[in-house]
Amino acid sequence: MSKTVHPYSFRLGILRNWKSRWFNPRNYRQFLKEDVYIRENLEKKLRGMYVDGIDIERGPFSLHVIIKTSRPGLVIGRKGEGSERIKKDIVNLLNKIKAALPKELKLTVEEVQFPETRAKIVCQMAAESLEKRMPFRRVMKQILEKTMANKEVNGVKIALSGRLDGSEMSRSEWLKKGRIPLQTLRADIDFARERAHLPYGDIGIKVWIYKGEIF
Repeated sequence: MSKTVHPYSFRLGILRNWKSRWFNPRNYRQFLKEDVYIRENLEKKLRGMYVDGIDIERGPFSLHVIIKTSRPGLVIGRKGEGSERIKKDIVNLLNKIKAALPKELKLTVEEVQFPETRAKIVCQMAAESLEKRMPFRRVMKQILEKTMANKEVNGVKIALSGRLDGSEMSRSEWLKKGRIPLQTLRADIDFARERAHLPYGDIGIKVWIYKGEIF
């Protein structure tokens, strides 16, 4: 039987870099737990701000959080209020899990160019549309057209699963345009998952975007 592998982890060290960039054999467990909590907390708080990814870098006495988003103005806020609030949230979270506070906490907000080519942002767009009660087939077609309109995109696949249109039985539907070579290691494939929260239950969204081969 074949095994399903996450397209990101499959290409780690070949095309992709680690999202947590540090190494500490003594405090490895503690730091890994902190990273997971920080990421989960920020993803919840920044929902709807089209966050593509959260990277974490650590030095001997510093913690650097990098937020990649297509709406940096919303994240930073007026006069930097938003970024200060995020820093406070991180400090409160570290106190809550009884972690040692770093001497220096740095936050960087990076703007994402061409958000329609990022799977995570496309997933969030689909979730927003489904939560506005748009028909799921129209949402899928719109996303395929929007994403394929970009020159660098060679293929897109979107899959939805759950009680689609409120039906009694849950099912899964998918649409694909172009090529998605999942077995090719040099294929630049961006993949993401998201959930749309609806009154009759959650709908799972998966998006694969193929942007050509990297040699």
